[in-house]
Amino acid sequence: MRFQFALTLQAIWTGMCHAAMQHYPAAWGHYDVCKSQVYSDEGLTWDYMACQPEAADMTQFLKVSLDPPNITCGDPPETYCALENPYMCNNECDANTEELAHPPQLMFDIEGRNPTTFWQSTTWKKYPKALLVNITLSWNKTIELTDDIVITFESGRPEQMVLEKSLDYGRTWQPYQFYATDCLDAFTMEPKTVQDLSQHTLLDIICTEDYSRGYVWKYDKTVRFEIKDRFALFAGPRLHNMASLYGQLDTTKNLRDFFTITDLRIRLLRPATGATVVDESSLSRYFYAISDIKVQGRCKCNLHANSCVFDKEKLSCECEHNTTGPDCGRCKRSYQGRAWSAGSYLPIPKGTANICVPNNIGPVIRPNVSSLGVANRKEVAPQVALSTAPSVHAANSKRARVCDNELLRCQNGGECVSNRCSCPASHTGLLCEKPRCESELGGCKGPESGQASLRPPSLCSVLTLLLAGVALWRETPRRAAAL
Repeated sequence: MRFQFALTLQAIWTGMCHAAMQHYPAAWGHYDVCKSQVYSDEGLTWDYMACQPEAADMTQFLKVSLDPPNITCGDPPETYCALENPYMCNNECDANTEELAHPPQLMFDIEGRNPTTFWQSTTWKKYPKALLVNITLSWNKTIELTDDIVITFESGRPEQMVLEKSLDYGRTWQPYQFYATDCLDAFTMEPKTVQDLSQHTLLDIICTEDYSRGYVWKYDKTVRFEIKDRFALFAGPRLHNMASLYGQLDTTKNLRDFFTITDLRIRLLRPATGATVVDESSLSRYFYAISDIKVQGRCKCNLHANSCVFDKEKLSCECEHNTTGPDCGRCKRSYQGRAWSAGSYLPIPKGTANICVPNNIGPVIRPNVSSLGVANRKEVAPQVALSTAPSVHAANSKRARVCDNELLRCQNGGECVSNRCSCPASHTGLLCEKPRCESELGGCKGPESGQASLRPPSLCSVLTLLLAGVALWRETPRRAAAL
């Protein structure tokens, strides 16, 4: 009985250990650490890494404006038809009565209230003149989108609509996506979906009919701009290969700009009618109403900050790496010893910080990697800890390929010969920073490596061995009796 109990315990514990050792997405995917202290031959120094803020709900930081400014219903008060029953037209919108008002702020309030809160436009009383509304969301800051943009309509979804973006604070606009019940008729574009896109056509502007059909559908009121489906073209259907996505974002400027905005504009061009013709005898049936807008993203800090603050109604990055500016887009005044550049996602997993260096230190030589692919970038940009270089250069020198005996010295007994490190037999790498056993069979923990494992046995392993010993001890008297 005791033997069976011991075996049961062992099976349970083995299962728990196996679950604990499952592979989950690593924390490096967030690039959430800008620097860390490391011990080197010269003592405690800084190791710099690329970093970015966590993703957040960006609607809490925006300003919203409507054009025309008097397009919101309620001034003067007017009646409109019920959302669920377009033939029941005794509902009232009154801007001076809180319970009957529908201001634009209700597009961003807390959802889940009953009754639902929403912004609402005036009705289409001036038909056949078009009922046009521009809703502009402004951050006064560059934002990187990380999830789908989702617009939830309380009315029927528009029959024609355009989502636009700006990268220059609203001075110029470009379309993100067109939406229509009939793309050919509305925009002379063939209808497509995001599933029709490929890695080569990801930046194409499409018109979709997926989000425009139907007058009022209780459980289908959203209009989406699919960000994650576009990410999946590089990272896989479940975004399991984020390294591939980060590599593409790092090497393809247009791709990174595609997901970057300072402003969004929703252009509502034609309300839902639910029919082929407009019923001119009941124009109060036609209007726009939005209960929620979701925009998930992060402040763009050029991989030089892991936090972004909202102060005095303005977002700004808390810059590291001797950078400054709202987007960490330039070097501090005393740190312009080399030209500013954005941080790099490569090499995975920590990236390259590209920190700004003091004015009295010359530029660090870097390789020309413009013609290299993502895979080669990882090879020519190894992540090395330069223990003998000044800490201010540690992050930038990860891309260096040469030694100069002054700023970039060979490590572990290597000698600098013609700007290349001649390494001892025990080490390899551009700066002799890697033990040679890492590339051998079994690695540095193999029996021929000469290096013992520095990792103590895990708690799971120790307890599993103990339980096995208990089971063997319980079984021994039984075997002896049998003999």
